[in-house]
Amino acid sequence: MKKGISIWSFTGQPLETCFQLARKAGFDGVEVALDEKGPVNLASTRQDMAAVRSSADRQGVAITSVASGLYWTYSLTADDPDERAKARSIVVQQLRVASWLGCDTILVLPGSVTCGFGPQAPVVPYDVAYDRSLEALTGLAPIAADLGVAIGLENVWNHFLLSPLEMRSLIDAIGSPAVGAYFDVGNVLAFGYPEQWIRILGPRIRKVHIKDFRRGVGGLGGFVDLLSGDVDFPAVMAALAAAGYDDYLTAEMSPYRLYPDTILINTSSAMDRILGRTGWADKEV
Repeated sequence: MKKGISIWSFTGQPLETCFQLARKAGFDGVEVALDEKGPVNLASTRQDMAAVRSSADRQGVAITSVASGLYWTYSLTADDPDERAKARSIVVQQLRVASWLGCDTILVLPGSVTCGFGPQAPVVPYDVAYDRSLEALTGLAPIAADLGVAIGLENVWNHFLLSPLEMRSLIDAIGSPAVGAYFDVGNVLAFGYPEQWIRILGPRIRKVHIKDFRRGVGGLGGFVDLLSGDVDFPAVMAALAAAGYDDYLTAEMSPYRLYPDTILINTSSAMDRILGRTGWADKEV
């Protein structure tokens, strides 16, 4: 497996600077993100993405995948049909961008029962959310297949698809190899065990995010540095091996308040241990 890092682990530097820092820290690839504005956005063209791809090539890193935070604002399962249409258009642009960048997977939120973390976040009935998600993703699957890019559905804190059995059922109901899972190891700790999810989702997993989480803390404050939480990484790696997964592990970490680039070095070092690579303690002195 190769080491990837999310663009959200940086602090707003130009993309080429992020690529350079990632390579210096020992990462093989960077996951970029589609936003309404910025270097990868809803109006980006093939030419724009060729420039992004060239900057990554200059720094010797791959662009592993394309994420987006826009699905917290525009949900595939929203009550408002215009919002659902906007969410579908975002998926289509994300697929185009990924194809132009040479990526094989995008990260998509399958929808939400509760979209957002505030007290005013709208609530959609669970069964309605499931039906809307299935309808939207079934319609988007042929577009993804035509572009040669997979839609990876991420397990997030959206009160939706709360078990691996449900996620597996939704993916199988869509019935397209162009739709699979973008499995996030750390997001599961609040309500499950990642090694079990991996075993149940199996070959449906297209990409993997890693982060760590402390159950005793709970909430967003429970996300901590790799190897300092409750993720059983040996069990996770064994489950991924059994599932035949041999693609990127992409760390999705928040930068530190002070000396923010230190998160890159610490994360890279922790990932080397998780991947069974030689660490500093194994080197002769």
